[in-house]
Amino acid sequence: MTSPSPSHHVRDILTELEPSVARLLDRHLAAAQTWMPHSYVPWSTARDFDGPLDGEPWRPEQSALPPAVRDSLLVNLLTEDNLPSYHFEIATRFGRDGAWGTWVHRWTAEEGRHADALRTYLHATRAVDPVELERCRMRQVSAGYTSDQPTVLHAMAYVTVQELATREAHRNAGAACGDPVGKLLASRIAADENLHMLFYRDLFADALTIAPDAATVALADVVCGFQMPGTAITGFQQRALRIAAAGIYHLGIHREHVVLPLLRSLRVMTRTGLGPAGEAARDRLGRHLDQLRAMAERFQELYERMEAMTHAGARR
Repeated sequence: MTSPSPSHHVRDILTELEPSVARLLDRHLAAAQTWMPHSYVPWSTARDFDGPLDGEPWRPEQSALPPAVRDSLLVNLLTEDNLPSYHFEIATRFGRDGAWGTWVHRWTAEEGRHADALRTYLHATRAVDPVELERCRMRQVSAGYTSDQPTVLHAMAYVTVQELATREAHRNAGAACGDPVGKLLASRIAADENLHMLFYRDLFADALTIAPDAATVALADVVCGFQMPGTAITGFQQRALRIAAAGIYHLGIHREHVVLPLLRSLRVMTRTGLGPAGEAARDRLGRHLDQLRAMAERFQELYERMEAMTHAGARR
């Protein structure tokens, strides 16, 4: 007997999970709150920029936000800007019919508010260089985004991890910005991301029940090789270092507030009935958690030395 084709496996898992998608979509719609992006923008602080309106050029001293917060908000916004590619990715993976299609379009509609509100906030408060921001946006969106996840289960695992990581990135940037309006907006966006994470997390829990070994392997592959979708942003590595050094998002946060909560909620490390492939994947996850801890501790020591050197230089 020949094995089913990969496309048959994909169709099977999507079909088996469709009742879960419908149930979780109903739950999501009942919990989701309607909010208006324009109401989170301090319009009274805005003024014209240079250009056709002959306004005032942007200058760094006009921003009251710490540099690392500006980096974080810029990375968060440019990540949100690639929504057309994300929509294409999940629509292609999950389909546009039935409950799957309804979810894909609803998710896209909700995500679209994030970039609109963030960009307008940054412009109104002159928080970042608008010329740099637009040039980065053009490069980012022109390049697009491809996840390269090999299976539907990998794609589900990725969006589960990514939505929680994005929630933390927005929430922490808001907490660090020192601006009540910025914190309010970041918290509002983070609340959306949290609901999206809950949808995907609970959907993946059902996938673990249907295909425990394949889903555990997919999750281990994603967690052990995880990268945020904004890594192609110009200057990402330097910005990420500054963001990490400021305590906004770093490996320790990723381990403690993203990976560990997901593994606990999905009961991955305590689940019974796994075959050899699932057990091997779970062992790989355990080793990765140890590696994350060690790397986070090394980076924390580096950040502390950098901070001490900065303070020592400032006292001279």
